[in-house]
Amino acid sequence: MTQVAAIAKLTAVEGKAEDLTAAIEDLVTRVRDGEPGTLVYAAAQDTDDPNVFWFYEFYESSDAASAHSTGSALAEAGNQMRGLLAGRPEVHRLIPVAGKGLPG
Repeated sequence: MTQVAAIAKLTAVEGKAEDLTAAIEDLVTRVRDGEPGTLVYAAAQDTDDPNVFWFYEFYESSDAASAHSTGSALAEAGNQMRGLLAGRPEVHRLIPVAGKGLPG
């Protein structure tokens, strides 16, 4: 099966970056513990704008990516992030072609 990657950008409402950080940490824990097909799920805060958070996601298959998109971890995070986001997350799906340190 073809592996799938994604990048996503979340932007916090002004003054809510700390609250969004806590929600992101909870989400990453739920994904780590409950989604075996999610091989990499990393979040980082932008150095130029502390209200912006970037996710890098790497899935073993398109089925695993779909399971994440429709799973309970993301649904719970959506509830937890209500009122913390300045807009809808920007998500881009990708097909990996080369990389160092990624599951092969």
